[in-house]
Amino acid sequence: MQWTSIPEGYKHWAGDPAEDNIGPFFYKSMAPKSETALRLQEKHCNMFGIIHGGVLMAFVDYTLCLAGLESTEEGCVTVTCDNQFIGSAKAGELLTGHGELIHRTRKLAFVRATLTVEDRTVLCATATLKMLAK
Repeated sequence: MQWTSIPEGYKHWAGDPAEDNIGPFFYKSMAPKSETALRLQEKHCNMFGIIHGGVLMAFVDYTLCLAGLESTEEGCVTVTCDNQFIGSAKAGELLTGHGELIHRTRKLAFVRATLTVEDRTVLCATATLKMLAK
């Protein structure tokens, strides 16, 4: 697990092999506002030396889901996800996610998130989540 240079206060949510393989991803808070972090490494970059769009989408999905979850005893699956690629990032930088719960019903959550590096926006997204009990 790559814990190097993750700011204090972030935790790792163990148990998702895909997220650990792509990331690892870290979180500080959950619904109604999520805060997440990923220290970018060479393995996250494409042939142009910038973060791969697929990594961005996986990380924003993590951020969006945490914005909809009220506890670690819940789960969710993404029904729809709309991404707008705004900027880029490179290895060594700290990518942070800021998610927000817009509305939640018993079975669905509507969320949005922004990924940034310092004050640069890298990606914006909105999603609909189906909530699941563990």
